[in-house]
Amino acid sequence: MIIGVSRAAGIALGLALLAACGGGPDKLQPSATPAAAPAAPIDPATVADISGHITLQGTPPRAEKIKTASDPNCTAPVYTESFVTGDNGALQNVFVYVKDGLGNRTFPVPTTPVVLSQKNCTYVPHVLGVMAGQSIELRNDDPTLHNIHALPEANREFNMGQPIQGMRQQHIFSATEVMVPFRCDVHRWMNAFVGVLDHPFYAVTTRDGTFELKGLPPGTYTIEAVHEKLGRQTQTVTVGPKETKSDVSFTFKV
Repeated sequence: MIIGVSRAAGIALGLALLAACGGGPDKLQPSATPAAAPAAPIDPATVADISGHITLQGTPPRAEKIKTASDPNCTAPVYTESFVTGDNGALQNVFVYVKDGLGNRTFPVPTTPVVLSQKNCTYVPHVLGVMAGQSIELRNDDPTLHNIHALPEANREFNMGQPIQGMRQQHIFSATEVMVPFRCDVHRWMNAFVGVLDHPFYAVTTRDGTFELKGLPPGTYTIEAVHEKLGRQTQTVTVGPKETKSDVSFTFKV
């Protein structure tokens, strides 16, 4: 609950903020999108896997502790997340996906939402992927006011308020777009990035810099790796039936 504001007043504040930001109920609670029947279905007996590793060459900027005293409810330490690395330069939070090579195949849209939380005054996760037409569930897990402001180019911009801890709202992107930046206008240090695709072949690197793209039909693909500060890299990868190609690597430089 917001300090000094009753639950009823908080709800009223939230509704006012939603109206001011243009986030009416039709945007916040979209109807479920029926799963499309796949065109050119994939033969499960022939599927291939692509995996690899992403590293950072050079010394990244050190993560900085953010001053959060403007909101006394933000008590946990918060650090910048633009560069998160592991051992031997492994680079986290890189969005890796099939950019080209799937042809005219279509894929069913998952009915389970992808979750983006606001927790300890930080977006969790920092980078995520979703299919166009799939719901993103936006959660406020903090006892303070947040707002979710998405700034897409191919999709419609939205800005919704969540003044009460435990609030859940949903949004659906209709067009593919890599990447969509998110921010919180209340806590300006909060940011996240969402990759919106028309297929399920994407991954986000973990602390060890690894990624996996599983269940691909045999073929030749353009694989793209996207980092919020270091830009984009692509390479061509060919996989045959039942092949596992595990040596695909990208190196970003600072």
